[in-house]
Amino acid sequence: MREQNYNLAFVFPGQGSQAIGMMSELAQHFPVVEAVFAQASQVLGFDLWKLVQEGSIETLNETCHTQPAMLAAGVAMWRVWCEQTEIRPAWMAGHSLGEYTALVCAEAISFTDAVALVAERSRLMQEAVPVGAGAMAAIIGLHDHDVVNLCASVAEDEVVAAVNFNAPSQVVIAGNVNAVERAMAAAKEAGAKLVVKLPVSVPSHCILMKNAAEQLNLKLQDVTIAMPNVTLIHNVDVAAHSSTEVIRNALKEQLFKPVRWVDSIKFMHDQGVSHFVEVGPGKVLLGLNKRIVKTALHFAMYDVESLNKVVEQLNGH
Repeated sequence: MREQNYNLAFVFPGQGSQAIGMMSELAQHFPVVEAVFAQASQVLGFDLWKLVQEGSIETLNETCHTQPAMLAAGVAMWRVWCEQTEIRPAWMAGHSLGEYTALVCAEAISFTDAVALVAERSRLMQEAVPVGAGAMAAIIGLHDHDVVNLCASVAEDEVVAAVNFNAPSQVVIAGNVNAVERAMAAAKEAGAKLVVKLPVSVPSHCILMKNAAEQLNLKLQDVTIAMPNVTLIHNVDVAAHSSTEVIRNALKEQLFKPVRWVDSIKFMHDQGVSHFVEVGPGKVLLGLNKRIVKTALHFAMYDVESLNKVVEQLNGH
């Protein structure tokens, strides 16, 4: 019998956690992994599993490939989990693209609809800003409000804004490439510990994505959305929603508004969540979450060993 654990949250990563060969070990033990990727491949019209296993990292890092690959990987890991145990989280959230994975796992959107949506999302994002015209950078070691003010002070007639509040004193900025570079220089002058330009082709979560968001909204209107079967916290407003129309709007706004990850993790912890599990390839969120809420227990689940560890921990809890 399924047991919903009210102290447990599953969180799903977005772009940046992808790697060639991801999920391969799991696939050797659990046929559902390749089945999920095969389902995605049918929607996309190309072999997503082959790309993830045998392609080049440059191809996988293209937004149009990363987004469906991360969605499929997260859903596959979730389905493996569901085969292995009856324990279910009462809470879910996803970082940026990971919000779509969370919605699939919460049975709010069908997997095939989500694959089509993220494929369209990535296409619209890339079309909105030509390659080379936009940029993103991580700034570590400055207060959030200082990064916000710094961006405003160097924007001039271009766009640069704080867009991902990922962990305390770890903020990602996005915008026009020249404005981002001015902000990077200003951050270094202001004493940032680390300023790194990110290897992405799209300046996500800033106002440059507004037109793409409006076009994505047209696609969202055609997709059937049900109420999530868990409490699902959205990036844009750190809230769960009781209307499918509001969920649609949150997905639209997510494209051009900041990811409030710190607030999302803190909110769930304040509601009683004591165990956070990152579901999908990599350990990016694990590192962030440990810094956001030091008193909770944090896990990442991405291969057989880490899966078994989480099952063991939660069964013993």
